[in-house]
Amino acid sequence: MDEYIDILDEQGNYTGKVLLKSEAHAKGLFHPTIHVWLYTADGKILLQKRSEKKDTFPGHWDVSVAGHVGAGEKPLVSAIRETREELGLHIPEKDLKKIGICKSLKKHGPHITDKEFHHIYISPLRVPVDQLKLQETEVDEIKLMDPEEFLKVLKSPSSPDLYVFQTADYYTLVFSELKKRTGKS
Repeated sequence: MDEYIDILDEQGNYTGKVLLKSEAHAKGLFHPTIHVWLYTADGKILLQKRSEKKDTFPGHWDVSVAGHVGAGEKPLVSAIRETREELGLHIPEKDLKKIGICKSLKKHGPHITDKEFHHIYISPLRVPVDQLKLQETEVDEIKLMDPEEFLKVLKSPSSPDLYVFQTADYYTLVFSELKKRTGKS
C-alpha cells in the first residue's frame, strides 16, 4: 500500500518534505520506520514471515512487526498501529520500550532503494500466539524462536534466502535489551 511518509536527511532529521513511499523508494530518500520485537516470558521472540506479495523480501522471516511511519505520525503511534494491523494485537503504550534508532540502507533493484531509520521497540507478548490475527496482505505466518537459535540460523548459508538481515550492531542492541528483560540471550 502506498502512503505518504516524511523525508529525512542523512542524519535522520526531518526535512519538512513529504512524499509517497513509492517515490521515496524510487529516489532513495531516507524515511522513518518502526520495528517492534515481541518476546515471551520464557525469552522467545516472535518472528513474522513476510507475505509473498511484498515488494521487498517476499516470503522472508523478519522482526515481529515492521512498518513505515506515516507522514506527521509519531513513531510510537506507528508502532501501536502497525502491531494492531499486522497481528491484530492491541498493545498498550506502556508495554512498548524504545531501545534505539538504527540507520539502514538496502538496494532491492533498480526501482527500490530503502534508506531508513528504524525506530526499534521491544514489548512483552502477553497473549498466546494462536490468538493473533495476521494481516493477509502483510504476513503469511508467525513463529516463536529462541534468540540463540535465531542468531545461529542467520549464520547459515541459506539464510539470505530465508531471513531479512540487519547489521551486527542492530542485533547486539536488540538482543542485549531482550536479555535484560528475560535473562536469555
